[in-house]
Amino acid sequence: MAYGKAIELFLVNGTAESLITAELSNWNGKAIKIPRTEVLSCDRDDIKGVGVYFLICQEEDGADSVYIGEAENVLDRLTQHLRDFQAGKEKYYWNAAVTFVGRDLNKALIRYLENRFVEIAKECGRYSILTKNTYKNTVLKEAQVASMEEFIDNVKILINTLGYKVLMPVPKATSETVYLYCKGSGAQAKGFISAGGFTVTKGSLVSDHTVPSFETRGKNYYHLRNALIRDGVIEDRSFARDYEFNAPSAASAVILGRTSNGYDDWKTADGTKLKDM
Repeated sequence: MAYGKAIELFLVNGTAESLITAELSNWNGKAIKIPRTEVLSCDRDDIKGVGVYFLICQEEDGADSVYIGEAENVLDRLTQHLRDFQAGKEKYYWNAAVTFVGRDLNKALIRYLENRFVEIAKECGRYSILTKNTYKNTVLKEAQVASMEEFIDNVKILINTLGYKVLMPVPKATSETVYLYCKGSGAQAKGFISAGGFTVTKGSLVSDHTVPSFETRGKNYYHLRNALIRDGVIEDRSFARDYEFNAPSAASAVILGRTSNGYDDWKTADGTKLKDM
């Protein structure tokens, strides 16, 4: 049985675009979201603690990506990331960091957390993962593993509340799901409306070509299609796993290889358009 959760969000500077803290009731951990532009001027003690962090990035092709790391002083590590980018050692550009600190964390525990978060994020498949190496064989006591898995569950709740679905699994169909279909130009896809937009199911086929105007008129979706191919979501024109788009039109445009109104191009088995459902 799922129970309700009480979350306290605090806009430190009075605006959602600035630093935000988030805490769950009856949990000693804390989430701190900080924009890149505020890292160097930040002098908060809570963000100087031991913890893990997510650097939220967007690639030039519009695809979401994330770097997941751990540090004994999170603020110092974020500052080092800025220096590395300035020196040309770091190629990706992140806009915001979401950090998680806790009173009982230590080096072994945050290494375990970093590896687990990378594993979970890869399984979810929503973001490209920029982290290259993690400590995969951290030895913990059974009680420590249980405690860290509870920590992970709380992080999933808070990072999603802050607007990042990096640890959220793609929605699954149920016995009541109404499937819709999108066809044309060699494409044959199946999907359903989901909480975050529209989910295309594994095995759906995309078109065998894109129209010339797609690169200009539908530039964002053209780049998204290429990013999904690059990241292995689409392999040999077929979706290798279920994938949730933020809107039906995003899904149909990627599938058809052209600009598309998803409310017209997604239809039920009997031909009813999504907009008429």
